[in-house]
Amino acid sequence: MSLSVKYNVAIIGGGIGGLMAAYRLKQNKPDTKIIITERGNALEKRSCPAGKNNGCIHCKTCSITSGYAGAGAFSDGKFNLGTAYGGTLGEELGDDVANQYIDEVDKILNKYCTSGIPVVYKSNEDLKLKCIQNNLRLLDMNVKHLGTDNNYITMLNLINDLAENGVEMKTFYDCEKVLKTDSGYELLYTNGEKICADKIIIATGRGGANFVNDFCRDFDVKTRSNHIDIGVRVEMKDVIWKEFSDKIYEPKILYKTKTFEDRCRMFCFNKGGLVSAENNHGIITANGHSYAEAEKKTDNCNFAILSSIRFTEPFNQPTEYAESISRLANMIGKDNVIVQRFGDLIRGRRTNDHRLSQNTVIPTLKATAGDISLVLPHRILTNIIETIYALDKVAPGTANDDTLLYGCESKYYSIRPVFKNNDFELVDGVYIIGDGSGICRGLSQSGAMGIYVADCMSK
Repeated sequence: MSLSVKYNVAIIGGGIGGLMAAYRLKQNKPDTKIIITERGNALEKRSCPAGKNNGCIHCKTCSITSGYAGAGAFSDGKFNLGTAYGGTLGEELGDDVANQYIDEVDKILNKYCTSGIPVVYKSNEDLKLKCIQNNLRLLDMNVKHLGTDNNYITMLNLINDLAENGVEMKTFYDCEKVLKTDSGYELLYTNGEKICADKIIIATGRGGANFVNDFCRDFDVKTRSNHIDIGVRVEMKDVIWKEFSDKIYEPKILYKTKTFEDRCRMFCFNKGGLVSAENNHGIITANGHSYAEAEKKTDNCNFAILSSIRFTEPFNQPTEYAESISRLANMIGKDNVIVQRFGDLIRGRRTNDHRLSQNTVIPTLKATAGDISLVLPHRILTNIIETIYALDKVAPGTANDDTLLYGCESKYYSIRPVFKNNDFELVDGVYIIGDGSGICRGLSQSGAMGIYVADCMSK
């Protein structure tokens, strides 16, 4: 059965990019008929069963990565107030225009943030200097921190307001194909539904990489490969990074390794946080988040260390490469993430349950004790070990034996479509935004891209 109403705009994906696009479209032209389709559940109904036993049970649709408000719904709620990192929107639009739209995202979120005043962390020249003196580069800019709890309420308020203003929202609508018709487009879904629309915004996020790839193939849109990041989630006592986290909250640090001269990056820092597991199409990977409320914080902090890889011709399957490494980790971890003490990794031995039980850093995720050296390629593992020792120079204790490494954490981005114009239009009437475009890497730039495209469509 298909929906009989024809929509002016159909938005595929209910993450922050799609929500911001719908917000601006309604703001520009209130009578616009908009529908958002999301392969996951409504935000208030998203619930991860792993909370009961601290282990992933492989749900068909992961509530952590899919659903309204997107993968960012249960993130740490960090909004980067600039273009220094979090994507390349500044390169596409120019920093002035990109920052203008990022500022608009911030103002919109302030309107819906009803659960407390977010904390804004300013840049710090002393910490920049400390990193430079140790061959590290601190990517520092103003960051607004909502926290997982406040971020959830903010996004829920935005979603409810969109619904009250006539935006139709569907759950468990997984779009598998788009067809061109004489009067617009027809969207086909795995549940048998069909939707007709004049224009489309693709806002599928990183999880929609295969959908974007199929669309580009079907509509002869040229593409080029993006890079991938593969590494680990690192967990240690929170006090080790207190000097940084108290002043700038989230240190994002780049390091050029000595052995291979590769780029490694430390990012997604969570003060007093928890390590979490994500189910990406059956592949379990590590991630992390933290709450704004003091009573929900832990004694630990966590962050990712990722080694960046950009493949050259003739290889053109970077996503498949990253997925194969994560699958191998799941195989060794018995369908779970692997955790290993840094001291065990350096000594060339597997972490077992006994050593883990004696560890001074208590793991916040129930993972399988194991050996990540059996999973990560030599080059990537060497890069990670070098980076940990480099970070230890600015935050002594990072390279302690009891530091925990969770494997794997992978960030494989969508292919980068070649746009028809500066409006991020793929073909006539079809636009793409957010992480699925291969441009954005975070909440602020994804939201800004959604507003920008909505303005382009409303011209």
